[in-house]
Amino acid sequence: MKPVEIYTSPLCGFCHAAKRLLNSKGVEFTEIDVWEQPERKSEMIQRANGGRTVPQIFIGDEHVGGSDELHALERQGKLDALLAA
Repeated sequence: MKPVEIYTSPLCGFCHAAKRLLNSKGVEFTEIDVWEQPERKSEMIQRANGGRTVPQIFIGDEHVGGSDELHALERQGKLDALLAA
């Protein structure tokens, strides 16, 4: 399975929804809390091509987007293939 990274903040409902989906699929992920590590926010913005809101989700080297995009991939049946190594 490809590595998954998700930039989050603790009060973000969309972050919790994205993490719930990943957890329900048994996907391990690295969470980067930009609230606790504000110095990582500029890194997130750069990696996400200017995306400033959380969550920002990366699967392997691919920027997926946020929670809405992650859930759309799941509805389209494309998430499992993207996660596969």
